[in-house]
Amino acid sequence: MPNKHIKKEERIKIEGWLKAEQTAQDISRFLERDAGTISRELRRGRDDCGRYRASLAERRRRDVRRTVNQGRRKMVPGSPVATAVIKGIKRYWSPEQVAGRLKRRYRGKTVVCHETIYRYLYADARELLPYLRCQKGKYRRRRGTRTRAKQREEAKKKRIDRRPKIVEKRQRLGDWEGDTIVGKEKTQHILTHVDRKSGLLLADKVAVATSEQVRNIVVQRFARVPKKKQHTITYDNGVQFADHETIEREAQLDVYFAYPYHSWERGTNENTNGLLRQFFPKGSAFATVTQTQISRAVSLINHRPRKRHHYLTPAEVFAG
Repeated sequence: MPNKHIKKEERIKIEGWLKAEQTAQDISRFLERDAGTISRELRRGRDDCGRYRASLAERRRRDVRRTVNQGRRKMVPGSPVATAVIKGIKRYWSPEQVAGRLKRRYRGKTVVCHETIYRYLYADARELLPYLRCQKGKYRRRRGTRTRAKQREEAKKKRIDRRPKIVEKRQRLGDWEGDTIVGKEKTQHILTHVDRKSGLLLADKVAVATSEQVRNIVVQRFARVPKKKQHTITYDNGVQFADHETIEREAQLDVYFAYPYHSWERGTNENTNGLLRQFFPKGSAFATVTQTQISRAVSLINHRPRKRHHYLTPAEVFAG
């Protein structure tokens, strides 16, 4: 097997499998990795108590990578490039002018970019900052602060009060509510969707609940649902639903969001998740749960008579 670097997503899976008492040999088989690679990863990621932690292993990997990259830095104090940069800055040239001049000197080859020079000045040569014409503190991020980026993402969400009024009346099939159930590992999830009128449940195993993986599962799942029974989805505010614009475009569903901490706005979904918890109780590990087990539980729920449907099942109501 090829000995490639362990990825962050794989480290999260490893931690979950260990909590589910899987052995290193089992994990190597799950990930299709060499057993030696998994053993070395487990040693590197142990904390003081001897437990493997994905976050610790990832942090140590970055530290090692940063140390290796130090030897490749061009802007090392005393190097020819750093000397040329300092000389240009002391002439009151801007970092862009310095970088452009060096590129011209080396016949069109980029020696160092202006962003690297800015980072060097603020990290290793702050005494040169007075030579810069614009004194505005640190180099500004191209797309503004993280707070503003988060505000832009929030502004893109369509809130529940913009949802068509017919959704509130539960008069048609195809208005869905969605959320995830979290396992003991905090990394393994079950993604659920419930039809508001019939109460029909759809559930899918999510190994790592990233927005990309959730988007792919949603698109694949609703590709098997009749088009006339696809109108809207109302989601919780979890980061796993951040790719809602792509879901709207590819699944051709209007996506809405409940307000934060307003779980009653998705009451149908919350209630049905409680029914699913009968089979997967709180505190249980999801690492060993298979899609087959989830589908069996979903089938039992969907074929259970409901009083509000005059004892028809959700499956019968959804089938019309």
